[in-house]
Amino acid sequence: MSVLSASTQKQVEEQLVKDGLLDDSQLSSLKAKAEKSSTPLFSLLVSDGIVDNENLTKATAVVTKVPYVNLTTARIDPETLELLPHEVAEQYMAVPLGEMQHRLVVAMLDADNVQAVDFLSNKIGRPLKVYAASEQGIRSALMQYKAKLDENVAGALAKDAALPSGGENQATDKDKNIKTIVQDSPISKALSTILEYSAKNRASDIHIEPLEKELKIRVRIDGVLREIMKLPKSTEAPLVSRIKILSNLKIDEHRIPQDGQFTIKADNKEIDLRIAISPVVWGEQVVIRLLDKSGTSLKLEDMGYTGRALRTIRKGISNPNGMILTSGPTGSGKSTSLYALIQEIKNDTINIVTLEDPVEYKMSGINQIQINADVGLTFATGLRSVLRQDPDVVMVGEIRDAETAALAVQAALTGHLVFSTLHTNSAAGILPRLLDMGVEPFLIASTVRTVIGQRLVRRLATPEAYQSDKAEAGLINEHLGMLLPEKDSGVADVAEDLGYETLPLRGQSAYTLFKGKDTPDAPGGYRGRVGLYEVFEVTESIQDLIMKRASSAEIQKAAQAEGMITMQQDGFFKALAGKTTIAEITRVAADDAA
Repeated sequence: MSVLSASTQKQVEEQLVKDGLLDDSQLSSLKAKAEKSSTPLFSLLVSDGIVDNENLTKATAVVTKVPYVNLTTARIDPETLELLPHEVAEQYMAVPLGEMQHRLVVAMLDADNVQAVDFLSNKIGRPLKVYAASEQGIRSALMQYKAKLDENVAGALAKDAALPSGGENQATDKDKNIKTIVQDSPISKALSTILEYSAKNRASDIHIEPLEKELKIRVRIDGVLREIMKLPKSTEAPLVSRIKILSNLKIDEHRIPQDGQFTIKADNKEIDLRIAISPVVWGEQVVIRLLDKSGTSLKLEDMGYTGRALRTIRKGISNPNGMILTSGPTGSGKSTSLYALIQEIKNDTINIVTLEDPVEYKMSGINQIQINADVGLTFATGLRSVLRQDPDVVMVGEIRDAETAALAVQAALTGHLVFSTLHTNSAAGILPRLLDMGVEPFLIASTVRTVIGQRLVRRLATPEAYQSDKAEAGLINEHLGMLLPEKDSGVADVAEDLGYETLPLRGQSAYTLFKGKDTPDAPGGYRGRVGLYEVFEVTESIQDLIMKRASSAEIQKAAQAEGMITMQQDGFFKALAGKTTIAEITRVAADDAA
């Protein structure tokens, strides 16, 4: 529902009284309550259970002279749904109801918004007949698109009892092998539908999981897994076989894990897929990683680096040699950070060579090598070869073993700038991890320049401000403590140092925080992700700790004493800035320093 003018709101109030849904005394007390709490009157009506959304929408439609329809229990014909593409329906909170006098009949949440209606009409290229519907009704109708997706996929798979010998073509497009899934195979249609859905919804992974009596399909969007459908058990074998064929894997091998990859075009974008198939109790599980390069910014600022962390990184990459290391769990954006660092220093005067498994982003002006263990090209053997190619900068996708660690350190010692990643819980954990791999303390102290720890949290789509409760304020005071400014006169300096426009004063009993509005385009109020980072420079004091083989907790404490902002602290600053929520910080960035 769009924002109503004061006169229209008064007419809606009168209509609710006229319909017997509200009396004058209730209206007066609610207006006083709304004014006191700064809550919109109609929001109070719904939240207090006095008037439901349907009756409020109906009364508004009567006043604005827009026809009204109740969609909460309506079933829309699947052919009718095809009149308006799903992505357009979600974006504009509008669903098609049929055709009338050469017009498309559409129910909209914002039916009285003339500009929105005109824009939608131009978007789909047809004149509209518009009805008003409640948010609940629109969402109920939008769910029928998902039911239609389930139906189409299940129907297609069920028809494909036997695996055809053909079904996919391999074409060369700009010297790249792109798999085109042909549409005359039911299995191909089903797989194409799942991939298209995942690409349109910005999924990073697809999980195809066999259960005892069914097949479950889940997708990971903004770091959170969501179930999108369940299919009959009989569909498992042909679907997994089709994926194996496209990935050039053995379709008759069911006992050992297999890894593969292929590239497709989905949602008008070229997407690389990494396939991991593993035998589980009830069959074979397939996990598909979608690597869509089109929507990823490789600017450090866009990724969430600010203030001290950003300055420390830029100081580190300005060195002609040494190691820059980043850490975090799988899927925390480590590789993207390394690409962003390369983007910062890339120019024609230096030779940059990378060793990756796989090559996730193809960058011009960079010599990228794909690891292939089957032919003996590992990180260690590849690094030996790279060092004979006169590199200035070397990126090693991951330090997995002692041999690779030793070679990376030797490369840094012999005048190269080395970027790499390790799997540890925090930035401080990187240095003891190298010790565990057998690297001598004096080598670590003399080569490692900058260390990064990171996580990804969901980003708020449209932040809405609210006042924190005591528990949230307590968390902020506990973690940010003395980092927030003490007096108004110091706000600007502290905010500039930390990379924010403004900051609140410390020690408050309540802070302004932000939440998101749950919409089909931003489930839970989130869309996209932003990084939480902790970055520190290996100073003389930290070098001394490394020489003493100090624990990660001791190194973390020393780094904080020298000004490092921890991942949790970075998260709370981002929550105060409206980029994410306290709930996301506590979900993702637990205190891993110890």
